[in-house]
Amino acid sequence: MQKLTGKVAIVTGASSGMGLGIAQRLVADGASVVLAAIDQAGLEAAAAALATPHRVRICVADVSKNADMARLTADAVAAFGGVDILVNSAGLQRYGTVVDTTEETWDEVFNVNIKGIFLASKHAIPEMEERGGGSVINIASVQAYASQANVAAYTATKGAILALTRAMALDHAPARIRVNAICPASIDTPMLRWAADLWKGDSTAEATMAGWGKAHPLGRVGTVEEIGALASFLASDECGFMTGADIKVDGGALSKLAIILPE
Repeated sequence: MQKLTGKVAIVTGASSGMGLGIAQRLVADGASVVLAAIDQAGLEAAAAALATPHRVRICVADVSKNADMARLTADAVAAFGGVDILVNSAGLQRYGTVVDTTEETWDEVFNVNIKGIFLASKHAIPEMEERGGGSVINIASVQAYASQANVAAYTATKGAILALTRAMALDHAPARIRVNAICPASIDTPMLRWAADLWKGDSTAEATMAGWGKAHPLGRVGTVEEIGALASFLASDECGFMTGADIKVDGGALSKLAIILPE
């Protein structure tokens, strides 16, 4: 038996990138999955790529809207009978310091990256309680621990995700609901490729990506499949004693000091 057989998952930000990679692994491991995003065409393409129509549904929904998240949970319950797993993968990256970031951009990033987790969890967790437990997985970042320059709003949200993860883990442990966070470094996603194109200068996006990969001790960027494998473990009963954790998937990036000894 596949380890997630009989489980029902909601994955936000599931039309591409890490969300889609996680959804692919959850489906492969036996779960039924509702894919949520604001991009209907992207969701339809993602669902087609999963090629398991009897265990996949799509829901066009904005994580920053309470009514949309209520509808998302209701759709999962109507389609598959409940909710066991919630993966909060929807996220935005915007560049700027606190001086040049506009209030509108600040609110946009927090509405998706933090409010989205709050609202999706607010509606999904009561359904998990009805099922006798569940697993919430929040996608944070290594920038919850150490920041690049010029990403004030983004890095602030990623630190907040870890604090929220701990609070949720404590609040919902009595209901056997586990809450953990995944903290990736550079992962090959459309978002990373957008950033590489933005910062390529006189180079190419591919060369910029390769350069970022070399900054990790393992010498490359990560893959969505590697994030999906961890998410599936966190969602499964194999991980039954882990909650409130934040797990780095960073190719060793945060193990490395910038100061290098002379040879």
